[in-house]
Amino acid sequence: MPKLKTHSGAAKRFKKTGTGKIVRHQTKTRHILSSKSPKVKRKLGKSMIVSDGDHAKVARMIPYA
Repeated sequence: MPKLKTHSGAAKRFKKTGTGKIVRHQTKTRHILSSKSPKVKRKLGKSMIVSDGDHAKVARMIPYA
């Protein structure tokens, strides 16, 4: 089998934890923040685990992470 290429866009956005879960950052944090409450902005700053439905697709894009 040939080596698999890492999707360079996905490599910048996702990383694997020690237990094999994939972590991502949240969207809607770049601009138009004045209309968002402090509570929402605080929650958006934290990272999340990729959902089960997307896990296989993202894992295929970052095979060596």
